[in-house]
Amino acid sequence: MAYTSQTSHRAALLVASVAVLGLLAAGGEGSGVRSGPPPVTGTTAPATGGGPTAADTAAETAADGTTAQSPTPTPAGEPSSLPASDGAASTGATPAAGGTRCHTSELSASVGRNNPGAGQENFPVVLTNESARTCTVRGYPGAAFVNASGGRLGPDPTRSSGTPTTVTLKPGRSAWAGLTFSNPEISGARTATPAALLITPPDERDQLKVAWTAGAVPVSGTASAVLLTVLAPGSGA
Repeated sequence: MAYTSQTSHRAALLVASVAVLGLLAAGGEGSGVRSGPPPVTGTTAPATGGGPTAADTAAETAADGTTAQSPTPTPAGEPSSLPASDGAASTGATPAAGGTRCHTSELSASVGRNNPGAGQENFPVVLTNESARTCTVRGYPGAAFVNASGGRLGPDPTRSSGTPTTVTLKPGRSAWAGLTFSNPEISGARTATPAALLITPPDERDQLKVAWTAGAVPVSGTASAVLLTVLAPGSGA
């Protein structure tokens, strides 16, 4: 009976010793691994200046393994660095010769010699390029007979049928339109004698004034219409 009690007491002491050794081993292992709280990726210590420091930003970047780059702004007024596509027009390029219409200030006007026929009076109205550049005219000029005071005489000439074409005028070159009306002595139309013929180039507002020296023109009554043809190259001579 005494033998059994001693054996049980020794077994209890052995178990207690093993337990104590296990606790000591566990405590030693924990003290060697955790010396402080584990670091949290991507965070920094509070900054005293109200914001992250450069060192904080560098540490955060290193922790992430990435580098953020802000886009480089393009200075105002500088053109884009993208290459232009083939065949693209360049802004500010010189326009092709003949690509701009003639303006009134670049032209002079005249009335050529009458070429009568079959009871008709036919006068060429001529526009000449007086500028140093090539320009174009297209379509019909405007025209009006006026007296010495500038008052209109009769209705404005009517456009005759025709197909407008673009006429390119180099410096010194001309285009002409036919001014046609029935001879008043034959038609019996009421007449007036103009002091001048006002001519407006196509698509322009300003007029050119040419002295009229060819006598009476029909202004009303039978067969009093005055016709204008479309502009064509040359002087109509």
